Amino acid sequence: MGETSDVLRVEIEGDVAILTLNRPAKRNALSDALIDALAAAVEAAQRTSRAIVICGAGEHFSAGLDLAEHAGRSAIEGVHHSRRWHAIFDRMEHGPIPVFSALHGAVVGGGLELAAATHVRVADEGAFFALPEGTRGIFVGGGGSVRVARLMGVARMTDMMLTGRSVSAAQAEAWNLCQYVVPGGEARAKAVELAQKAAGNAEMSNYAILNALPRIADMSRGDGLFVESFVSAMTATSPEAEERLRAFLDKRAAKVGRPQ
Repeated sequence: MGETSDVLRVEIEGDVAILTLNRPAKRNALSDALIDALAAAVEAAQRTSRAIVICGAGEHFSAGLDLAEHAGRSAIEGVHHSRRWHAIFDRMEHGPIPVFSALHGAVVGGGLELAAATHVRVADEGAFFALPEGTRGIFVGGGGSVRVARLMGVARMTDMMLTGRSVSAAQAEAWNLCQYVVPGGEARAKAVELAQKAAGNAEMSNYAILNALPRIADMSRGDGLFVESFVSAMTATSPEAEERLRAFLDKRAAKVGRPQ
């Protein structure tokens, strides 16, 4: 099931919506049309699915901003364009369902900003990450100065932007730009597997994880602990939580095992 546009392919696998950036000839550069299609697909998936996977067609996840469109913009048009990306990526990051990304090939510039707005990032071992904005005479505009910098640190981001260096998937994992590195060609399957697992969680728990954790991280220690108490109490008293806890106590649910 699903639908395909000129720039985005949408598939449904159970409770998971798979959104594939579909401009392979342009290395999935993020054009205005692609961003608009992504926004509509994310909004639809948040109403009808329980998790999202974002991946790219062809040899790359995304090489970033479509510079051909960006070149002619005025300063105020650039501001509006950036704020449009912010709104869409914020909706993903602070939405009601988890978003996973499957990364391969180029994860560059705006492509890395998009990946950083997802909650769990799975990288093919051949993926490479870069922020070449300094060499292009521009600056990040899709939320990278907040999201990417918080993931790997300002010093590393400064280095990448100043020098244009690219880093491997293994280095990206060490820097917290991705949480999983898998063999070549397996990123999408792994991301879908993880998304299906998350889709089976209690809806209230997922919502709390996605929306409470990042806000608590921005709070003082005391405020964070106070908010945690309320979120914990709210999630634990939902009917779904009560049933899951009862299943565990009755030995109908599996215990946590050792890692494979």
